[in-house]
Amino acid sequence: MKDFTRDNLLLSLCGLNCGLCPMRLGGHCPGCGGGEGNQSCKIAKCSMSRDTVRYCYECGDYPCEKYEAIDEFDSFITHRNRRKDLLKAKEKGMDFYVAEQEEKVRLLQYLLENYNDGRHKNFFCVAVNLMELRDIREIVEKAETLTGAEGFTLKEKAACIVKLFKDYAEGQGIEIRLIRKPGKK
Repeated sequence: MKDFTRDNLLLSLCGLNCGLCPMRLGGHCPGCGGGEGNQSCKIAKCSMSRDTVRYCYECGDYPCEKYEAIDEFDSFITHRNRRKDLLKAKEKGMDFYVAEQEEKVRLLQYLLENYNDGRHKNFFCVAVNLMELRDIREIVEKAETLTGAEGFTLKEKAACIVKLFKDYAEGQGIEIRLIRKPGKK
C-alpha cells in the first residue's frame, strides 16, 4: 500500500507474524509495510490516520470493529494468534516479542532446510506460528535425537518430525492447518 511502511517486518500492526509467512519466505511478499507490492488493508489505512499507533493495541479504540472475527479464518498465514500475540507484545514488551519471533524464524528456517521433503513448508509455518517457542525447541531436539543416526532419508525425517508436531498439537488442542473461509479453497 502506497506510503505505508513499517520498521518491524516480523509483526504487522494487526498481529500477523509476517516473518513466519510462506509468502514472505518465498520472496512473494515484503511483509506488512515492507515496500511496494503490499495489498490495500483497512487496518493499515486506519493506522496511517493515527500518527502514534505502530500496533493496534496502542490505539484507544482497540479492539475495534475491524477485529470482529479477525482470528477465525486464515490466508497464507494463520490468523489465529493475532490478538494473543499483540497482547504478548504489549505485556512483555516489543524487544522480548521480536527476540522470540527471530528465534522462531531461525527454527522455521532450520526445519525447512533439514526436514522439509518439499511437501511441508506450510505445515511448518503454521506449526511454528501456533506453538510456543519452548515446545518447538523440544520437538526439534526430540526429532534430532530420533533421526540423528545416519541412514534416515529426508522423507523419513520429515515424517518423524511431522508426527511429533501433530501428536503434541493434538494434546494441546491445536489444529495445524490453515482454516479457510467457507467457499474458499
